[in-house]
Amino acid sequence: MAFGGLLLAAVLLDDLADRIKLPGILLVLALGLLVENDMRSVGEPLLSLTRANNITQAALVLVLFFGGLTTNWSRMKAVVQSAARLATFGVLITAAMLTLFGIAMLQLEGGWQPALMAQVLFVGAMFSSTDASAALSLLRPLAGRMPEKVLDLIEMESTINDPMAVVLAGLALALAGGEGLATAELVTDVVRQFLLGGLLGFIGGSVISQLLMGRTSLTRGSMLPVVSLALLLVLSGGTTLMGGSPLLAAYVAGLVLGNGNAADQRVLEEAHSSFAKMAELMLFLCLGLVVEPAGVVRAGGWALAIFAAMQLVRWLMVQLLLLRSNFTAGERGFICWTGLRGAVPIAMAIQAWNSPASWGKLMPPLALSVVLLGLVIQGFALVPIAHRLGVVTEPQEP
Repeated sequence: MAFGGLLLAAVLLDDLADRIKLPGILLVLALGLLVENDMRSVGEPLLSLTRANNITQAALVLVLFFGGLTTNWSRMKAVVQSAARLATFGVLITAAMLTLFGIAMLQLEGGWQPALMAQVLFVGAMFSSTDASAALSLLRPLAGRMPEKVLDLIEMESTINDPMAVVLAGLALALAGGEGLATAELVTDVVRQFLLGGLLGFIGGSVISQLLMGRTSLTRGSMLPVVSLALLLVLSGGTTLMGGSPLLAAYVAGLVLGNGNAADQRVLEEAHSSFAKMAELMLFLCLGLVVEPAGVVRAGGWALAIFAAMQLVRWLMVQLLLLRSNFTAGERGFICWTGLRGAVPIAMAIQAWNSPASWGKLMPPLALSVVLLGLVIQGFALVPIAHRLGVVTEPQEP
């Protein structure tokens, strides 16, 4: 009953946010923070940490699969090279520079120790990917008045960079729990997860595409989304058992399926849009429930410093990687400002909390603080900055 009511409230708040031009996840996060997790007053919380981790990992599979499913390569050809640079080299540069920033901050405070390397690396990886859904939802009032290539780049970059950030975060967690683990074994494990996840995702997406090609009663109408969801669950679970990355496999499978002709794309996209929306709402609800508001306040100082560093790193990274692209200076400046963070850092933070790492419990409040700062500061400034940088055309006279 509690989760049904909370999910309904989250949907209503998301709709309200859309009407008043606010990021929906901002209000959903606030809802989760305001609700007392120990609602039954019997010592057992409404949502335990283990359950929250299971929900967020499953939700992330749905979000990444939908991201791959809606990535249209034929429409994205004009920006694929720029997006690929931002999503690969950009993620590595962002994670590395944020890691160096964390080390410098700890040294200034006199608290730096080599044993903290895994924690600092995880923070850098956690905030190295972007979330296009928040930025694009705020840009709806400017629909039809912005360059299509800019919007395509924002969408494609955020879709591709999630798997990269997930792999880097997995490396940091492996370092944290790998006392006595050889570096070669650690690198091999991460490479295996990455390559096996991508390979199984491609094979699984191709198999799903072939299975949905048959004109049977199971691939028509309302049954098509159910069959595709069941096959996605089998793929992600099987990839986990084989030692690959289920998140990368889900994204690659969605990419293969979304760019094929094996099924009714419109029905698939509409259905998985609902699945992904529910998953995103549950992600933010889970984080709000398991994090104490006092922890968010305590993490505010570090969150503000990291947020400021993120903006500087984002500006340097975009200007460097898009220097020789066909984007104007104003368009590059606007792309710098669209690096909002969202669902992926939250899922990573809960995963770290549920891991053996002693510092894992510090990650959810920090992630929530940084995401909230981005939604408030960047979110409200996004449309005015678009006008200021000249990337918005004047509306045509009727």
